[in-house]
Amino acid sequence: MASTQLASLFVDDQSLPWETVAEGVKRKIMTYDANLMMVKVAFESGGIGAAHSHYHTQMSYVESGVFAITIGEQTQTLQTGDAYYIPPNVWHGAVCVEAGVLVDVFTPMRDDFV
Repeated sequence: MASTQLASLFVDDQSLPWETVAEGVKRKIMTYDANLMMVKVAFESGGIGAAHSHYHTQMSYVESGVFAITIGEQTQTLQTGDAYYIPPNVWHGAVCVEAGVLVDVFTPMRDDFV
């Protein structure tokens, strides 16, 4: 189970532990309430966010690195400063081209992460 900061007004990133979720991929839940969740996901080069779908709406920001992001049948290479939107129930995944961090925001929050 991930360590969480439920409805924190301020979040100290350094105090939150990382959770390994796949080879070369780890995440930390920054904060959430029933309606919204923010999660940081760090990838080593070559790390894969396996293709999946969920009923949540997702928006993600590329904090650092380079990623090949697939949403539905489209794949685009994104880098630091770019962002993307994933509608509910659409298959998506990521392949890390250059080590970096994605900041994911979900609505509603991801019960399966806690």
